[in-house]
Amino acid sequence: MTRSTPGDSGSDNLGAVTSRARVADRLQRSMGALSTEAAKRMDTDLPWFSQLNAEDRSWVAMVLQAGVRGFVDWVRTGGQNGVSNALATDMFGAAPRALTGVINLQQTVDLIRLAIDSVEDIIDQYVEPEDAELVHIDVMRFGRELGFATAQVYARAAEMRGAWDARLEALVVDSVLRAEIDEATWSRASALGWGGLGQVAVVAGKMPPQGLATDIFDDVRRVARAADMDALCATQADRLVVVLGGVIDPTKSAMAIVDQFGAGPVVIGPPVEDLGHAHTSARAALSALRVAPGWPDCPRPVASLELLPERALAGDGHARRQLIEEVYQPLAETKGLLDTVSTYFDNGSSIEATARALFVHPNTVRYRLKAAADLTGLTPSQPRHAFTYVIALVLGRLHSL
Repeated sequence: MTRSTPGDSGSDNLGAVTSRARVADRLQRSMGALSTEAAKRMDTDLPWFSQLNAEDRSWVAMVLQAGVRGFVDWVRTGGQNGVSNALATDMFGAAPRALTGVINLQQTVDLIRLAIDSVEDIIDQYVEPEDAELVHIDVMRFGRELGFATAQVYARAAEMRGAWDARLEALVVDSVLRAEIDEATWSRASALGWGGLGQVAVVAGKMPPQGLATDIFDDVRRVARAADMDALCATQADRLVVVLGGVIDPTKSAMAIVDQFGAGPVVIGPPVEDLGHAHTSARAALSALRVAPGWPDCPRPVASLELLPERALAGDGHARRQLIEEVYQPLAETKGLLDTVSTYFDNGSSIEATARALFVHPNTVRYRLKAAADLTGLTPSQPRHAFTYVIALVLGRLHSL
């Protein structure tokens, strides 16, 4: 048996290094031809390439040339320095970051595959026959590593776009909550995919106890899209605020996303005509959410209008004015209704007792109560509506002083 000596191993290593250096030198001199062949194939084999503007085509060609240089360096070192990180910087760093938004990941994969194939097809012309096998193996290894590098670039770009979109979304929702809608807000909403069609309403509730906010936002948007609505999301402390676009029925719209909220009340504000007026819906929804514990059995979701009494008791001036303008004043302006409704509650909601107190027939009381219900949308015989009437009557009397 022949024993190898340390000197034999060193000679083999030295020979491999010398061989790689020789091949790399030949490829270095042939870089122009390799790049030209790959660029020629792009024009004929990639239909999307010809549709790019001249600047983007030049950036793609620059990326291709950087890839060929990277392959030459790979051959010279035998891939010992890796490629995923270094090439992701050297190759894709040749083009602006915005290029990842011009050509998608599938197109980039097609570009890499074409470049690898074109290099492999003509590489034998530029290396010695005894080096051909080594070079073809390096091409395959390089292509595999280049795939990982590409995935890293697009993953980072997607992560950055996601973070940027989240900041934009937070700015839009914050502008809505602060009633500071301007052209910049509309532009940001449009960039986030806001369609701007149909009515807009704001839904508010608790954040789920577990899960990342970005994941929750994705779930809300997915469910909203399935219901043909737009959605913008943001958090306020432990609250989740969703601006819904394309709202037809507010309660049904809120029902579509109610499961994405945490436990507790979920409130939807009144629908408004567009994003520019959404602050009105947001103000009502957040005010109602704060006082919702005052109605322990409130439905989920609940309209902010149904919590007007609690909002008024908590000092919401808008709710007080709304109760006066929409409940008290219409009754006061219609002959006999205010006295009838007030007397009805003073007599324990008894129609007969009310009729005796007013010296009218019970049917007259019934007629007037129905007229009050038609006028205000509140039925005096329903306990919840009766509570709203009582608060509205107190506020109206105080306002009249």
